[in-house]
Amino acid sequence: MAGLSFEILIDNTLADVTSDSQLVALVKKRVLSLINGFEDAKWRYPKFQNYLWDNIAETALSERERLALVNQSHSSLVAAAQNLRLTDNDEIGQGSEIAEIFLYGLMRHHFGALPVVPKIFYKQNVQDNAKGADSVHIVVDNDDFTLWFGEAKFYNSIADARLDAVVTSVINSLSTDKLKKENAIITSISDLDSLPIATELRTKIIAALDNRESIDSLKPKIHVPILLLHECSITSGAKDITDAYKEEIIAFHKERAESYFRKQITKSGEIHKYSDINFHIILFPVPIKKDIVDIFIKTVAFYKGHG
Repeated sequence: MAGLSFEILIDNTLADVTSDSQLVALVKKRVLSLINGFEDAKWRYPKFQNYLWDNIAETALSERERLALVNQSHSSLVAAAQNLRLTDNDEIGQGSEIAEIFLYGLMRHHFGALPVVPKIFYKQNVQDNAKGADSVHIVVDNDDFTLWFGEAKFYNSIADARLDAVVTSVINSLSTDKLKKENAIITSISDLDSLPIATELRTKIIAALDNRESIDSLKPKIHVPILLLHECSITSGAKDITDAYKEEIIAFHKERAESYFRKQITKSGEIHKYSDINFHIILFPVPIKKDIVDIFIKTVAFYKGHG
């Protein structure tokens, strides 16, 4: 499995990157900003697409399927392609599966997470891309764990109107009913049994996710990574990784992170024990969204035709 090969520009708490007095006090908010590179004065589209396909079998196949196809990389890609639900017809929604796969890779390679639910495989309703979290992972820390419910979006803009929609989606995903449903899915599938963790910890996780337990006690363990893949005019106008380019992206991402969290705070009253939950906004700029989506769809079609 390829590691995380994108350059990190920001990886810090929101309090450490903002001068907004309202936001400095928010200790459980983090900002992660990453960028791709350039080659021959062009953004490295192949590198980005390769990262997706390096991770796609993991997120589009069940654990049993992955084990059955071990060491069969071509067969894995073909099988994974069959499960991809490229059903988004509107411009805003297109590419949601790209964002989910990319977030899966980040969770594995940056946060050291173990996969729990490969959500593309387990989506119960292909017509409803917003149903439930886009990814569910567990991060193990010695004999304890944290639970990560991811939100993944691919937008042609991250202007305020788009951020409003993300905030609404995140807040809705944290309702008690939604969290209990996610926990029930996690504990009902066999993938949890195959995670490389101690039996005692697995038992502890299952007990904590039991629907008879109060969600309130679980909230300090919940992390919400919010990936915003986004079209970016700064990136489309660049030809190289320069200090000026990095500084411009850093300034833009800081401003967008501040705007996002201001909006989320405004709606935070809808979530009991909101301050106990950890949030991570992850920003990754691309030059032209349509080009990435078109290349991805063509590759999926290729693999579907070579089963």
